Amino acid sequence: MVKMRVKAGHRLGEVLGKRSINLIYGEGSLGLMGCVSTAVAVHGRRVLGIIPSTISEKNLIGKTYGKELKVATIHERLLKMEFGDAFIALPGGFGTLKEIFQIVS
Repeated sequence: MVKMRVKAGHRLGEVLGKRSINLIYGEGSLGLMGCVSTAVAVHGRRVLGIIPSTISEKNLIGKTYGKELKVATIHERLLKMEFGDAFIALPGGFGTLKEIFQIVS
């Protein structure tokens, strides 16, 4: 099951890259969004990872491909992410649900 999700994450990033779509995302190279961001970057598109400084200082999320924007809080990260044209949510935890509800409200 995990391998299928990882493969799907890479495929999504490949499709975004081939369609000349840039990516703004949470940050890092871990998890499914890490797979997406890596594939987008490999296909020559811009990637912006927005990371709260508290998470960045602990180095818990792996390398961000592309540019990294540090913000003070998760809430500030969500406000910056609202500048996207579209939103994709992949399976995650409670933080993912919070972000989905923030974006759609």
